[in-house]
Amino acid sequence: MAFADPITLTGRHVVLEPLALSHVEGLKAAASDGELWRLWYTSVVEPQRMSDEVERRLALQRAGSMVPFTVMDPVTNSVVGMTTFMNIEAKHRHVEIGSTWYAKRVQRTALNTECKLMMLGHAFEDWQCIAVEFRTHWMNHQSRDAIARLGAKQDGVLRNHQIAPDGSYRDTVCFSIIESEWPAVKRHLQYRLERH
Repeated sequence: MAFADPITLTGRHVVLEPLALSHVEGLKAAASDGELWRLWYTSVVEPQRMSDEVERRLALQRAGSMVPFTVMDPVTNSVVGMTTFMNIEAKHRHVEIGSTWYAKRVQRTALNTECKLMMLGHAFEDWQCIAVEFRTHWMNHQSRDAIARLGAKQDGVLRNHQIAPDGSYRDTVCFSIIESEWPAVKRHLQYRLERH
């Protein structure tokens, strides 16, 4: 399977469907649950720009550098967010999981744990990745804590790594899970899901 081929990942708490323009209205509603674009340290777009964001991610998929997903709640069959495999380096069997956001109503639920379990499983077991990376804004403590809870280890901080749309500088915190750690991380995430 080529790294950038669209795939569907199905679990009990979440379904990751290949991102499509048909998801735009659902994504607008999901982003409005919590007004996620108002969090200055994230990159969730405003609802009126959602169509452009979907187009951008699909263009990156066509270029082979991203596999974008729409995050679906299988109980309500509703759109609850977006996530991606990004910065794909197929030659080096390395990917980043990122550009992830969820509607407020599903944050801190089993949905994210299962989402990451399925994505990590696909990366390590199907693509045979040697490392999976996560990056987040230094100020996004909720995201940093969530990444650490997965079992990822902090690699370091890239200072003044990016310039945000408002002109502020972003310090980016880098985390990773390497292939030798995957069995323990997998068991940890399965254990967390069993307790839900």
